[in-house]
Amino acid sequence: MTLVAIALAVLAACFFAAAVRFQHRSVETADGTGLRVVSAVLRNPIWLGGTSLAVLGSALHLIALSLAPLAVVQPTGVLSLVLTVGFRNPDRSSRAVAATVAVCAGVGGFVLLSATSVGVAAIPSLASAQPALLAGACAAAGAWFVRGRAKCLTQAAAAAVLFGLGSATMRVAALHFVHGTPGTGAVVAAEAGLLLLAGGWLMHRAYASGPAAVAVAATTVVDPFTAILASALLFGERPVVSPVAATVQIGLAAVAIAGVVVLAYAKPSPRTVQERPMPHSRLRIVIGADTFPPDVNGAAHFAERLARGLSARGHEVHILTPQRAEVPDPDAGYALHYVPSHRTPFHPTFRFSTPRRARRTAAELLDELRPDVVHVQSHFSVGRGLLAAAEERRVPAVATNHFMPENLLGFVSLPEPVTSALTRWAWRDFVRVFRRAGVVTTPTPRAAQLLEEKGFPGPVAVVSCGIDLGHYVPAEPAPADPVRVLFVGRLDAEKNVDDLLRALPKVPTLHATLIGDGSCRTELEHLAARLDVADRVTFRGFVPDAELVRAYRTSHLFCMPGTAELQSLATMEAMAAGLPVLAADAMALPHLVTPGRTGWLYPPGETEVLGERLLELTADPALRARMGRAGQEAVARHGIARTLDAYEDLYRAATGALPHTPVTGQAA
Repeated sequence: MTLVAIALAVLAACFFAAAVRFQHRSVETADGTGLRVVSAVLRNPIWLGGTSLAVLGSALHLIALSLAPLAVVQPTGVLSLVLTVGFRNPDRSSRAVAATVAVCAGVGGFVLLSATSVGVAAIPSLASAQPALLAGACAAAGAWFVRGRAKCLTQAAAAAVLFGLGSATMRVAALHFVHGTPGTGAVVAAEAGLLLLAGGWLMHRAYASGPAAVAVAATTVVDPFTAILASALLFGERPVVSPVAATVQIGLAAVAIAGVVVLAYAKPSPRTVQERPMPHSRLRIVIGADTFPPDVNGAAHFAERLARGLSARGHEVHILTPQRAEVPDPDAGYALHYVPSHRTPFHPTFRFSTPRRARRTAAELLDELRPDVVHVQSHFSVGRGLLAAAEERRVPAVATNHFMPENLLGFVSLPEPVTSALTRWAWRDFVRVFRRAGVVTTPTPRAAQLLEEKGFPGPVAVVSCGIDLGHYVPAEPAPADPVRVLFVGRLDAEKNVDDLLRALPKVPTLHATLIGDGSCRTELEHLAARLDVADRVTFRGFVPDAELVRAYRTSHLFCMPGTAELQSLATMEAMAAGLPVLAADAMALPHLVTPGRTGWLYPPGETEVLGERLLELTADPALRARMGRAGQEAVARHGIARTLDAYEDLYRAATGALPHTPVTGQAA
């Protein structure tokens, strides 16, 4: 009979795996919130089909429980995890497969030892089943209050506890039916049914909170262990094992649990934002920006462009940023709110706020505005304060990363070991803060990969920062003489502008225009003099937007030698203006520049290679024109309208107005 029971349990596991796929899909794509989600799910044919398979699997599993000890039957459900992770799973990766193998090995070994060590027990009484109900209620109550990234794993684990208690109790009911006490069996079966129904409800909550593989993995491990423990402690079905066997079983359990944890924190591959018609209802959005214009950097410009674009679409936008003396643009369309701030000793314009003050100000602002969603642009003082205040008030949060430690540590001169230690700490701090957000975005696939490498559990949505493409298109060709190469950005260490200056002696007819300012400007001016190219280098400093646009339109080439670019808005602007690009082969720049088509990449620091490419393009107007047109075509996917569409999509998903499907934006 034991072999028949195992065969039935295996077949039940197949039905459970199919049910998981159907139910997870229906719950994940349900539109609405609260009771609307429940109603939508219950009417979904996919959910009904999955539920039918689950019921059939449960029936087979219960028959198996009546034919063999629970310690043999219950762990056979590990097969459902193999099927869930292994077949047609978009999140399958080598890491997920390895974790699945660990779970199967741990639970499978546990089954083999349990099958040979279960003792004979008397039929349990009705009273012995009551502690199972209490334990189940405690597990459900504990899972209800969990928030954040642990939600899926915690709810699935609580559901598994209820399933395990329900299965152990249902076996007791089956024994009473078989041995002629159907009255007691009916009462115990009803109590088991309550436990299983509560577990099913929690499992659906887990489906809505994370990947199906995580939910099934947690169930695969916690369910059988709970069932075996309940059978031993409450119902007398105690295994007879030696100390050595017990030690081995504990080790196998640890292997299985480790596999579940790996699955829970494995990052799915980024996917593409699905463009869809957007509802036009107005949202109230608070954007937290530690840097904002007049600061000159990509993160500040992106935050302002996003705020202006959302406001133009009819949303109510509020910006929380460190206080500064400059008067804001009264026609911007968004409201500015300030956190008291201080100047930094290492940068002339950047200001910072203390975390405590930022959190207090953020809390007051959220209490006053009661926004639909918050969107932070960094994990520094304002960003972390706003995320913490939003988490306390259960306001949905989106977070965008523009951060690389190199962009900050370049301002200070520290020994390499100190810099390395600070970099590692900075990334750990980033992960700790941004895990509070419901959705995390970053502008390029390379930037998303970097977050994974630095330990962020993901998933990360890839959404381009976007630019106003038409703003930079030239009305007429640039003057032919002299040929000009343009750089736009901060004159700081990680931008490596010295590469461009060192390449200039190799191209005697080329003139360089540098727009921007920073800590390395004086050093670069001295370098230009030493290289005897000072008469061919113009340092423009910060310029108004109209002059910046004119610089793009009157230049012939663009050079971006930076090695810490998460996207590079300046490079996209140059491509929109029809300029071929010479860029360092580093970070996200290869996502923008296709060698031989839209420009050239060169190894960072290899100024000989950069000089050769500059000379080639300086001498060939037709090649410049062809690459410029190709660049305009390539950058078209980065239009600001698509970026705004993507963020509206994410905001509405976070607030429950659209299905919360895995998304990433337009890849570079």
